[in-house]
Amino acid sequence: MALTKGITWRLSAKKLTWLLVAVFVASATGAALQYNRIQQIQAFNRAVSAGTPPATDKQTFEARFATAYWLAKKSRFKDASLLFLQLAELGDANQRSAVQFNIGNIFFLRGLAINGKDITVRNETEYLLRQAKTAYVQSLKLDHTHWDARHNLDRVLSMLPATPTPGVSDEANPGLIMGSIPVGLP
Repeated sequence: MALTKGITWRLSAKKLTWLLVAVFVASATGAALQYNRIQQIQAFNRAVSAGTPPATDKQTFEARFATAYWLAKKSRFKDASLLFLQLAELGDANQRSAVQFNIGNIFFLRGLAINGKDITVRNETEYLLRQAKTAYVQSLKLDHTHWDARHNLDRVLSMLPATPTPGVSDEANPGLIMGSIPVGLP
């Protein structure tokens, strides 16, 4: 009897009503905040899709990635590379893999743009393609399931000249490999 009387006193109708009102207000506030956040995310996605700077979340990884990607699409490779390099150490492995993939794409596109113009740009093209190769390999180290990186790496490797083997001349005759012979007087 004493137990029932204590429970009745503690959970009176008035107190229960106030408790339920407080739960309702907290739930309504949480729902309103979530609705506002959903609207911000949708506005962010629309801005990114249109290639304009987002009004919210300006310093997030996603906003900076989208800006760098947009700059690369507009052939502003230097600015895009700088932004991507800032993001290279941020985020999880999947995000870092995407950053490396896009850095590789920038080098690849720049190498393709100058390739074949004249014989004097051969070394620069080879340098850019090797940088693209390095970025694609790094992307695959971070996420080995990134098939686009594998595809582009295959294309870059097919375009790069073969690495010469030490001691093998152009006629494929083995030469003398002198790797560990000391230099100087005997």
